[in-house]
Amino acid sequence: MGQCVRLDRRFLLVYLGVLGTACHGAPGSVVPSGAEPVTLDQVSEWVASTTPSDHRLHRFKWLFKDERASAGGRGSARVAPPDSLRFDVAGPFGSGAASAVVVGDRALWTEPPDAIARMVPNYPLMWAMFGVAQMPPEGANLRGLTKGSTTAWQYAGASDTVDYVRTMGNPVRLITLVHQGGQLIGRAEADLRSDGTPLKARLTVPSAPAQLDLTFLSSTPGTFAPDIWLAHKP
Repeated sequence: MGQCVRLDRRFLLVYLGVLGTACHGAPGSVVPSGAEPVTLDQVSEWVASTTPSDHRLHRFKWLFKDERASAGGRGSARVAPPDSLRFDVAGPFGSGAASAVVVGDRALWTEPPDAIARMVPNYPLMWAMFGVAQMPPEGANLRGLTKGSTTAWQYAGASDTVDYVRTMGNPVRLITLVHQGGQLIGRAEADLRSDGTPLKARLTVPSAPAQLDLTFLSSTPGTFAPDIWLAHKP
């Protein structure tokens, strides 16, 4: 589940969703109070509706802003079902280039090589920026409901709580909140096409405060060579 640690801002772009330093007070759950306990099978069905069905290459622009400065650039993400992702990002003229491969809730590698030592990503928020929900951890309390075009569900663990709200429409919208110890550490909002490919996404980190916006330029199906999952391959 998500963690909240001190962040070297240079590496926030590596994970497209990493969270910042000690977290302050924040609003509560977006899951309605009328939500009731649900089964793992129900949650699995809701998560499956967000899982990529084919290999996709997403190209996007990113813009990071905090109280002191802003920076931007371009990037790409290769997503292979059900839960593998490689992304590459850089600023103008290739500055600050970074890459990573993530499978589920762990990073297989990152470049620069010391990125993991400097911070720990919040995987539910990272995946949510691409419109993908994650399965709950073992032992979490599950509740949710479906009303009209909206499905909302929550995983409540010993210290972390993850909320998802998915609303069908044009566009489809996925909102994800992650709390740790009762404090909000991040909110991701993604707008998607009807086939689940992302249009735009925003990560808000209240503790910084900081904001990361992704604007997707294209999402194309295709196959990936095996070596793209290896480090040192652009």
